[in-house]
Amino acid sequence: MFGKLVAVVGCCAAAVVAQINIPGTVPVNPVEPLQHHLAYAGTTGMTVSWSTYTKIDTPTVYYGESVWDLSAYATGESVTYDTSAIYSNHVKITGLKPDTEYYYYVSDSNCYNCSELIPYTFKTARPTGDYTPYTVGVVIDMGVMGQKGLNVNSSLGGMTVNDHNTMQSLARYKDELDLILHPGDLAYADSWLPEVFGGVWGDINITMEEGLEIYNYLYNAFYDQLQPITAYKPYMVGPGNHESNCDEGGSTDAATGIHYNISLCFEGQRNFSSYKNHFRMPSAESGGVGNFWYSFDHGMVHYVFLNSETDLGNGLIGEDDVDGPENMYSGPFGSYENEQVDWLEADLAAVDRVKTPWIVVTAHRPWYVSASNVSNTLCWNCKKAFEPTLLKYNVDIVFYGHVHFYERSNPVANGIPDPNGLNNPSAPMYILNGAGGHYDGLTTYTLPINNYSAYLQNSTYGWSRLTFHNCTHLTHEFVASGNDTVLDTATLYKAHGCVSNSSSNYTRTNNTIPTDRNGAVQTSISTTLMGAAVLFGLYIFAT
Repeated sequence: MFGKLVAVVGCCAAAVVAQINIPGTVPVNPVEPLQHHLAYAGTTGMTVSWSTYTKIDTPTVYYGESVWDLSAYATGESVTYDTSAIYSNHVKITGLKPDTEYYYYVSDSNCYNCSELIPYTFKTARPTGDYTPYTVGVVIDMGVMGQKGLNVNSSLGGMTVNDHNTMQSLARYKDELDLILHPGDLAYADSWLPEVFGGVWGDINITMEEGLEIYNYLYNAFYDQLQPITAYKPYMVGPGNHESNCDEGGSTDAATGIHYNISLCFEGQRNFSSYKNHFRMPSAESGGVGNFWYSFDHGMVHYVFLNSETDLGNGLIGEDDVDGPENMYSGPFGSYENEQVDWLEADLAAVDRVKTPWIVVTAHRPWYVSASNVSNTLCWNCKKAFEPTLLKYNVDIVFYGHVHFYERSNPVANGIPDPNGLNNPSAPMYILNGAGGHYDGLTTYTLPINNYSAYLQNSTYGWSRLTFHNCTHLTHEFVASGNDTVLDTATLYKAHGCVSNSSSNYTRTNNTIPTDRNGAVQTSISTTLMGAAVLFGLYIFAT
């Protein structure tokens, strides 16, 4: 025991005297573990991932239920791809206890001149059938924060010098969240060329090799900035169009009129290469495919991540498909054309609605949104591919983004609002939240507002807080990142036919089951600010 104590204390002491690594920069010691990331691997497993600037021969995670005994360990793989600046290290730990906190640290945490502060902690998933209330965070379309990403000078506004950004807001509340969902558009590294044209990187006359360095910088800065969250909380991701290649949709230099497209991408910057290598989602545990479609259970909820970019099946063309209209030339990722939709059917059919009465589905591209179909904003083929199955299996709530504002829709099926509203509808409730922090600001909505729209705002960034009270009630809140106020609240009631055994006292009151606060178009918010910025802000803005 004394030897283990010395090892842990010595490891922490080494971190104290080390220098702090600035997000996006190469550390002094290339083996330094950075960008820690957690993902569920079933109820009794956890995948621990981290990045290094050199290959690790045997990536290892040491863990235990006591901080003084981290003698258990598991090993994994160290992978990279052409033109990547980093190696991604992935270790899957199995045979853990459900709903249990573990301490952990990874290979080389006590390396010379490294900035690690360890050990970290994670908590395994709640067992299925556990109706204990809990809360998750949902964020979409976020990106790098600070000088090289979202800041007060972003052209479409939404942020002031006194506001927190979304990463800071999530970090403030992370201890209240069991996990975080992020279905697409992560770092916006593919926006490096528009940033160059916009003067973010100074001299516009850069070489392609310098462009590659900027692309890698944006990815690594984003994952470095997320570390205070992702080292402690499972951060479950799905693919978005901005993960596809190095120049999503092409870029035009306004000064010269020259248009650039995917042809400028190096090998390794196409076909979701970074996304495929950086993460390990639980597709093996759920019969899915890579990080593209998969599912997992956590307590009373079954979560499904879908790929809205490619592999829509039945002859439907995805926007990012090889033959897609956005010329992204990505996929397919399934072994046959209908693999994703067949998997979705089988996955939902197998859900035990007694153990997991709630079903949450995420994708990236929306099909119910108050926006014009500019550049294929509305994914009609996604609607055709997925909606019939979602309705068949009575999915409760769907999250997506892509459009950079927030809109909550009442439950809707085939374009028709459910007559029950939030009071035991048969159709899903849809949440569009693309307001996570896109580097160029928020976007406008289209009038007239759709008849199923319950609340819409494009004046501030924010994230979704989703609380499952018991097997019949959930509450969704939109949290404004700038000052952590709640701008929109809605409580959904579903008669799942279950009997709650939890301690939650959230019950029907006077037969007024759902709540729907602030149910009108939001065009401005209060600028009341927090008294002081959190220390985390120093970390995020050091870019």
